[in-house]
Amino acid sequence: MTNNNILVVVEDYNTGWGEEFEKIKRFLQTNNVLKRQQIEHVGSTSVVGLAAKPIIDIDIIVKLEEKRRVLEILCAMGYTHLGDLGITGREAFRLELRSDLMKHNLYLCEEGSLAVKNHLNWRNYLRSSEKVRAEYAELKKALAKRYYNDIEAYCSAKTEFITQGLAKFLPDSDLADIRKQNMK
Repeated sequence: MTNNNILVVVEDYNTGWGEEFEKIKRFLQTNNVLKRQQIEHVGSTSVVGLAAKPIIDIDIIVKLEEKRRVLEILCAMGYTHLGDLGITGREAFRLELRSDLMKHNLYLCEEGSLAVKNHLNWRNYLRSSEKVRAEYAELKKALAKRYYNDIEAYCSAKTEFITQGLAKFLPDSDLADIRKQNMK
């Protein structure tokens, strides 16, 4: 469900991204059920100092038995359910642009799923290593210039760098799944 004609823009880190995440989180938590869920800022905008596409990535992490209820709540709040987009254990959502909320990707993730492990381990690794963060920023900027109008190629081209970093945290079978999911 991706669009190869999406313009890929990577910007230097913006100190406002953390505040924008908090604003979206507060919006989500206007629902009492979502107040009880783990809501994580993931992706490059969650890493201080890292260049990123100016789109906030958010994981709502739920127990399997709560997934259907939270999915229904998100739809009632105006989110469009996009399905799993080929990632097991993760459901994607889009919210039409609102003037009060920054553009964001929202994911409903099952607790313990590979999607959660991938997002949290990668974010935490980037937060902990200035060297890796700088290398990744350089790679992202170069790939954004090369694949400026092909988001799928941009994402695929980052996969090997990401899986090399994740190899410190995840078994080979999980890394193979991540490569398969991202190299479409």
